[in-house]
Amino acid sequence: MFIFGYVGWQLFGTDLVTAGVQSEAQVELVDSLEESREDLPDAEEFDSAEYLEIEELPNDVEETVENHPETAPPTGEALGFMRIPRIGVDQVIFAGVDKKTLKSGPGYMERTPVPGQVGNSVISGHRTTYGRPFFDFDLLVAGDEIEVETAIGVHTYEVKEIQIVDPTAIWVTDPRAGAWLTLTTCHPKFSARQRLVVFAELVDGPNLDFSKLHKERFEDEF
Repeated sequence: MFIFGYVGWQLFGTDLVTAGVQSEAQVELVDSLEESREDLPDAEEFDSAEYLEIEELPNDVEETVENHPETAPPTGEALGFMRIPRIGVDQVIFAGVDKKTLKSGPGYMERTPVPGQVGNSVISGHRTTYGRPFFDFDLLVAGDEIEVETAIGVHTYEVKEIQIVDPTAIWVTDPRAGAWLTLTTCHPKFSARQRLVVFAELVDGPNLDFSKLHKERFEDEF
């Protein structure tokens, strides 16, 4: 009886705990993002040709582009919203991937860029407990959209690739040219034997032009 009770708690009890945290966090985050937007630093302007170290710009690159910087909140605090229409995900993202933080919802890996910034932003989440935000990740396909809303705006990513890797495959967090979002969760369901990894590239948002410039400049280096 104890075993069945423990399994029930892991599958459903933890969902109730996380649902309460998420509900409260969503209300607070709306106000928090509004306040953060009032204190955002000015955009940084870049000369495209100088940044690319060329004399003539590619046709799809403007003469100057802006980069809107953003930093993450302290560990455990809400960072933004993540929405994945295909699988019905609408969750608050928290800063940190420690066990405590992941019980509240998807966690942003703090040594990677904040979502919306150039590079490879990494977010991890539970698949079968604590709200199971990434339960249906195996249903995602190339072309699906993922939205992340932070203080500087809404960043839209398009799924480019999905892989199953070993837990030791830390290369999935490596830097990338352009702006990317990498989502990780356990695989298969109810097991931590492997990791299901979704790679998505920025296709819309405040830093889209700068991400294209970054990709032009550094693609050969990554």
